Amino acid sequence: MARQILLNAFNMNCIGHINHGLWTHPRDTSTQYKTLDYWTNLARLLERGLFDGLFIADIVGTYDIYGQSLDVTLKESIQLPVNDPLLLVSAMAAVTRNLGFGLTANLTYEAPYLFARRLSTLDHLSNGRVGWNIVTGYLDSAARAMGLTQQPEHDRRYDQADEYLQVLYKLLEGSWADDAVVADREQRVYARPDKVRKVSHHGEFYNVEGYHLSEPSPQRTPVLFQAGSSQRGLAFAGNHAECVFISGQDKAATRAQVDKVRAAAQAAGRDPQAVKVFMGITVIVAATEQEAQAKHAEYLRHASPEAGVAHFAASTGIDFATYELDEPIGFSQGNAIQSATRQLQDNAWTRRRLLEQHALGGRYVTLVGSPDLVAEQLIAWIDETGLDGFNLTRTVTPESFEDFIDLVIPQLQQRGRYKTAYAEGTLREKLFQADHPHLPADHPGSTYRFTPTPAPTGALHHA
Repeated sequence: MARQILLNAFNMNCIGHINHGLWTHPRDTSTQYKTLDYWTNLARLLERGLFDGLFIADIVGTYDIYGQSLDVTLKESIQLPVNDPLLLVSAMAAVTRNLGFGLTANLTYEAPYLFARRLSTLDHLSNGRVGWNIVTGYLDSAARAMGLTQQPEHDRRYDQADEYLQVLYKLLEGSWADDAVVADREQRVYARPDKVRKVSHHGEFYNVEGYHLSEPSPQRTPVLFQAGSSQRGLAFAGNHAECVFISGQDKAATRAQVDKVRAAAQAAGRDPQAVKVFMGITVIVAATEQEAQAKHAEYLRHASPEAGVAHFAASTGIDFATYELDEPIGFSQGNAIQSATRQLQDNAWTRRRLLEQHALGGRYVTLVGSPDLVAEQLIAWIDETGLDGFNLTRTVTPESFEDFIDLVIPQLQQRGRYKTAYAEGTLREKLFQADHPHLPADHPGSTYRFTPTPAPTGALHHA
């Protein structure tokens, strides 16, 4: 049986996310991102389209590399201003029943003790529909804003992330037993003291002594997302990630990336097929090929290639504004996103070529065509690369999501490659067709689960 495609909408609590400049399009509503209606309407729309989740990106810091200023960033609203993604969930969860929420949070600037409570709170309020996209940051502007002189070194950030996850597992998995809460009014016992334990963690980066503040949520640990294709990032993903987000440009390279992710999971003693791999993609679709091409041309007139290159400059740490249009861009290994800088290693890149690549304001693979053509192309990407699904970017919002739902989803369903109804259960149960909502037994986080110990004399017992 052919695999069904998993699908997240890719968005951000801001105006310009991936495809920059399209906020100027007359049908785009992204400037309303500050309103709850913008997000609740989007959540309802995505649930109508049976999307698995809304993946919300985030960034701490500003893009100040291009031209050594914020001029282009502010004029084109390149992920600035940007609001907190986690605060959106309660409102969207209230108007949906099945849609999942993949939330980005930078662990470098989030204390694990309080962050664990925020995750548990959202998992409770959404009835188990929360995932966490684990990021360590890459912007020196963020480090300076948070009191550091610069970002920690790339691999060192992952060392810290490994320990951060240990602390979270201890809090989310090991502080409260599954049966700690009894809510017994007659005996006046809400939670059993013998079923709640203090976490004691003393490591290189974190010292935590305390009880997890929340009772166990439906999933305990949220579904763990991660994006990182460096050698150190892959090792981290192999140990921790349940879903990995990659950026591909062609099928052969994407196949290689997918294979590396699965090999990393296997090296960590996990089922390599238990990791779901998503690729970012842009789709422009209309009823006919001619109409789709016309819509693409219309979008290009409003997009900002320069804004796309300014965003990419921050990803690489290279100021492309200092290069003439046809001057070769020199490769340098910095402390930003290694997968981004690797694209420049062949020394064939120029600013003109980057502007052409970012014609739609972003550099993701863009599919343009009729519904049946787009559906066949999506299926080909899945079958030829081993991908599990896509993070679908927005262009003109909400039009791009509406077009995909109304035109492409029915074509995928007719081909048996997309669900016709949601499965029951939490986000983890839906994504993995699992029979329980918690981390699987081969995941390292499961080793931190609360295990009973013999009760001391005089301890409270409850039938």
